[in-house]
Amino acid sequence: MSNNDKFLEFRRQYDTFIYDKYEIIYDEDYMNIKYYFNIPGLTWFYPQIRINKKYILNKNINVDYLNNLVFHIGLIELVSYFKCTCSPNVIINAGYINEEQIKWFKKLYFNGLGEFLYINNISITEEELMNITCNCEEKTLPEIDYVGLGNLISVGGGKDSCVSLEILKNEENNSCFIINPKFPSLECSRVAGYSGENVLCVDRILDRKIVELNGLGYLNGHTPFSSVVAFISYLCCYLQGKKNIILSNESSANEATVIGTNVNHQYSKSFEFEKDFDDYVNKYFGLDIHYFSLLRGISEFQIGRLFSNYKHYHSVFKSCNLGSKEKVWKWCCNCPKCLFVYMILSPFLYKEELVSIFGSDLYEREDLLNTFKEILGY
Repeated sequence: MSNNDKFLEFRRQYDTFIYDKYEIIYDEDYMNIKYYFNIPGLTWFYPQIRINKKYILNKNINVDYLNNLVFHIGLIELVSYFKCTCSPNVIINAGYINEEQIKWFKKLYFNGLGEFLYINNISITEEELMNITCNCEEKTLPEIDYVGLGNLISVGGGKDSCVSLEILKNEENNSCFIINPKFPSLECSRVAGYSGENVLCVDRILDRKIVELNGLGYLNGHTPFSSVVAFISYLCCYLQGKKNIILSNESSANEATVIGTNVNHQYSKSFEFEKDFDDYVNKYFGLDIHYFSLLRGISEFQIGRLFSNYKHYHSVFKSCNLGSKEKVWKWCCNCPKCLFVYMILSPFLYKEELVSIFGSDLYEREDLLNTFKEILGY
């Protein structure tokens, strides 16, 4: 059975996806957030987010605002579970969104799943992908006085966020923000001079049932992770009383991944999403918090040139997606990401320096020649 046939069959068999509710539970050390998603006739999912209470520095948190931000995180978390059946009807029981907000999320879901739909040979329009129904009554948020100070800098452990850390190193009231921290992201933050409460770490815990369903042949593929980062970072910015959420997305994130289409692997890193998100939160959250990429106006080549001068990061940064799945994050030296970073740094570093970072000279690898040509666009 083709993936498109599976898509049609799953939509027929599992026609409803429900975002039922969320819970916020505090224990001695953590703020624990739990989501309840249901595909009737298949399974429940219970993903979680955990934030250590030591990071909550804002002493004037409004409970209604907090609940609304947590509810919105669930609206984007659901995509990771929705995609296994692509149920045509999505029911929202956990909170309220109006028709304009529904339209906003439908655009995000469709474009954020663009690569997923393309890879699985699924042909469908934005309007056809899902019908969203909200069963909750509107609740007006109170007006609150919120004045944010400083920057929350998203750190992934790669060269881009290191460049942002360097550019902002003389700014006051900075903190780093990391989801599911690993050694490279923590080390890059440490090298930049951040520690303790100034490195806000969030544990994002996927429900393992989605992995089991993937193994059973349910639909799988890329989801817009950076939009998850956007909503979680907004919550954390509020918890810390910050003013700006700083990303490190550069100009090529706006480009289509598949030539001649609108399919973009990095849609939720694009300026289009960045602008949409900032407009959305300004209108519906109304806090003095702004979301933007510091590096939007420059290219990967320019970032590589800047990063080549920041040698104190060279032994700790990592970008390899395959290597990140290992117990110790490393450069696998076999994937397009490793070769791309090697290439982008090669005009600015001597071969000995590149080999010391990656462990070998990737330009001597004949088995990577086709990958090299693909990266160049041939």
